[in-house]
Amino acid sequence: MHIVFNLMAFRQIAPWVIQEYGDARMFIIYTVGGIGGYILSYLAGIPFTIGASAAICALIGALLYYGKSRGGAYGAMVYREVSGWVVGLILFGLIFPGINNWAHGGGIISGILLGMALGYRENRRESPLYRYLAVACGVATVACLAWGVVIALLFNFIR
Repeated sequence: MHIVFNLMAFRQIAPWVIQEYGDARMFIIYTVGGIGGYILSYLAGIPFTIGASAAICALIGALLYYGKSRGGAYGAMVYREVSGWVVGLILFGLIFPGINNWAHGGGIISGILLGMALGYRENRRESPLYRYLAVACGVATVACLAWGVVIALLFNFIR
């Protein structure tokens, strides 16, 4: 059920972040924000967590920053809409057991900070540096997944 909610949220939030930040910055926010959520979760004493919730929450955090920073009627609408997502996340995390609220919070905080650092389309053009960083995030993701597969195979081989 959690995976289905993550997929539905990603399908709604990611295109919106791409619209306001561009595809390279969206991928950077998603990847690095997920790491930020994991780090806060780990520091809070949760040694193992899985899922994409922190990364999706980073996208939500970036939109929170965008809406508040941009201002105007559209910015206020974005902020209000995304604030509803945050309230839903909090309620979802309190009602259902096993939800890593620390990862969600870390993702939102990371997304806000990344949104500030990277800027959005209206105040900063997407530079080639963002493309390089997005590719580096993709390569790092593939490398981590490959490392996990190798370790799992070695563990099964040794047993």
